[in-house]
Amino acid sequence: MDLKGRSLLEPLDFSVEETESLFALAGRVMDAPRDFCEVCRGRLLATLFYEPSTRTRFSFEAAMLRLGGQVIGFSEPGSSSVAKGESIADTIRTVACYADIAVIRHPKEGAPRVAAMSTDMPVINAGDGGHQHPTQTLTDLLTIKRARGGFDDLTVGVCGDLKFGRTVHSLIKALSRYEGVRFALIAPEELRVPEYVRKEVLEKSGTPFAETEDLAEAMPSLDVLYMTRVQRERFFNEEDYIRLKDSYILDAEKLRLARADMMVLHPLPRVNEIAVEVDADPRAFYFKQAKNGMYMRMALIMALLGV
Repeated sequence: MDLKGRSLLEPLDFSVEETESLFALAGRVMDAPRDFCEVCRGRLLATLFYEPSTRTRFSFEAAMLRLGGQVIGFSEPGSSSVAKGESIADTIRTVACYADIAVIRHPKEGAPRVAAMSTDMPVINAGDGGHQHPTQTLTDLLTIKRARGGFDDLTVGVCGDLKFGRTVHSLIKALSRYEGVRFALIAPEELRVPEYVRKEVLEKSGTPFAETEDLAEAMPSLDVLYMTRVQRERFFNEEDYIRLKDSYILDAEKLRLARADMMVLHPLPRVNEIAVEVDADPRAFYFKQAKNGMYMRMALIMALLGV
């Protein structure tokens, strides 16, 4: 694996082989984290978060600190020169004078790509609007792989906001490269997966999928259930959000319909789409998933810096 100096902007930027090597490195970190506590000493990670974040920002910062490096950046654009009208290109050029690698989250699709085109420093997309979230996808895949050993012959249900959910779009893209994966796309009519994902990803790759509005009907066939939040911030109309926000709620009663070994994933934060009572179920993997995100990002930072 030679990813030194490269950027990660979309889930398919790395080959399957490179992705598998990242999983192997993340596994080594998970098994012996103290072996890696000094490998990034003297290196700086810049976190440029134009949108709110808890898990993604904290996990990147924790990842770099646990590798012995340091972190600079901002958690909201009002505290930077962005508030004065500075462009993304100028911001990233300036940050590259100080840091070795940058992570950017932005509400506009394509903003991380603009940043990457403006610098030779590795840039990581931490989510751009309703487009992509590749490091969340690496985390999701690592969680599945650690629990199930691989991705062969999986039926994956993605449920909730499939229209604006960037984690869903990235996950579908990444899993469509593996043989035997099938999708159940569970959403109300207004939040169905976008046409470009259906045509350019699923149909183009020949990945089997079925669309339904009925979570209970799909549940018995699933190996993985990926729940998502209906995102208030993506709606232009408050009435539409209120009408759709409680479309699907996973509770103990619905879980009785599922297989004993089904995994429940969620990129978090949740609002009320997973009842708190589900947290105690051994099939609930979303907090393990959040912790895996730190290890996955440790591996990614090391690979892109070539340490």
